[in-house]
Amino acid sequence: MTSDQDFGNRGANAAPHKTLVWLRRDLRLSDNPALAEAVARGGTVIPVFLLDPVTERALGAAPAWRLSRSLSDLSRRLEEAGSRLIFRRGEAGAELKRLVAETGADAVYWNRLYDAASIERDTAVKAALTDAAIKARSFNASLLFEPWEVQTKTGGFFKVFTPFWKAVKDRQVAPALAAPASIPAPDAWPASDDLADWGLERAMNRGAAVVARHARTGEGAARDRLHEFIETRVEAYARDRDFLAEPATSRLSEHLAVGEISPRTAWAAGLHAMDRAVFEGGDPAGPQRFLQELVWREFAYHLLYHTPHIETRNWREEWDAFPWRGDNPDAERWRRGLTGVPVVDAAMREMYVTGTMHNRARMIAASYLTKHLLTDWRVGEAWFRDCLIDWDPASNAMGWQWVAGCGPDAAPYFRIFNPETQAKRFDPDGAYVRRFVAELGPAEAHPDGLSYFDAAPRSWNLRKSDPYPAPLVNLKEGRERALAAYQQRNLSAA
Repeated sequence: MTSDQDFGNRGANAAPHKTLVWLRRDLRLSDNPALAEAVARGGTVIPVFLLDPVTERALGAAPAWRLSRSLSDLSRRLEEAGSRLIFRRGEAGAELKRLVAETGADAVYWNRLYDAASIERDTAVKAALTDAAIKARSFNASLLFEPWEVQTKTGGFFKVFTPFWKAVKDRQVAPALAAPASIPAPDAWPASDDLADWGLERAMNRGAAVVARHARTGEGAARDRLHEFIETRVEAYARDRDFLAEPATSRLSEHLAVGEISPRTAWAAGLHAMDRAVFEGGDPAGPQRFLQELVWREFAYHLLYHTPHIETRNWREEWDAFPWRGDNPDAERWRRGLTGVPVVDAAMREMYVTGTMHNRARMIAASYLTKHLLTDWRVGEAWFRDCLIDWDPASNAMGWQWVAGCGPDAAPYFRIFNPETQAKRFDPDGAYVRRFVAELGPAEAHPDGLSYFDAAPRSWNLRKSDPYPAPLVNLKEGRERALAAYQQRNLSAA
């Protein structure tokens, strides 16, 4: 963190500073550089959240619902600190100019985002504010390292994860910042929308009540979750993380997605756990794997920044010739968790019941859609974008392309996940499937299996009494069809 150059250099009769802090995917008080800098600058601080077109277009039903809950929590925390969160809706540049005029603010601070649409918007906003003699500054709050700071020996960007990991694993990460002791409030607050009037929770419909039983919202919950993971599960993380029914993961993804906790805070906790394991004669493999997963997220943003087309187009252009199917009736059966392949259906139903999906299950479900059903990865990416409360633009796009085979660092296409083999290995006693696929369980089905029927859209007209469907495709035949399409793609590209 660096301090403003004009801090302490203003004349005795100069008006005190007034700084707008434009919050986005950084919904926390601790380790928030924009907020910390605004407080350190002196004068008053006005936190603002804008529902602008760029933000609104990116929000599917579940992410919007989750964002609303996070904003409510942050608003409460700010009020407890004697501050307030101002809500405004409209084009970002225009709303910030209005707020500057209404408050007399002489600066706007924010933390950076790295997708193409946000970069374009933020660049235009910064230029307009600077032209109006308003100080505009941005900071890094959501990554361990800026994407342009990590380069190959030849000066380019990394395209494969392992060299990227080796390049950053021993780098110094800046320490997390403490939450401000106080946030100076203005004498008068500008007008604010009512968050409830935005209707961010509306599209979730009846699924919201089901997912709410599993979601944990806010900065406090994020820090509690990290502490619980580090103290009880991190040493076994490398060994147990892929087992679908085991509570072996950190569950931090929904918090990182909206910035309720920073990656620097998680990184420091992982390093502490690694040092502790070494000092106490434990196994450092678990903490190290946790650190690698944080860097996998980092790698996704590295690629999103350097190759923004990863969100919408095949990362490998040679895959443009692959005969993907567009949306189709089989994909609709996949969406509904009715493929007839129990572990795939359990994965989809876990998403509707909890708002998230185990990472191993994501790979299994994505492979089945893109390979056994030959459906374009963008169909699945869009559905996850709408249904996951931990949706992240970089991780979602890279994950889908990695599984489909058209992305960076992808496994060879002929490595097709066999759902039955995956289930035997990572759900050996069937506990995960029984939890979420009520039709295959005992008469007294698991509550989460029954909750799927409460969360699913009414238009699907689903009943537990319906027979479980036969498989959409024979797994062996589906694999052979995918390989044949891959070979034909190679011939077409030759």
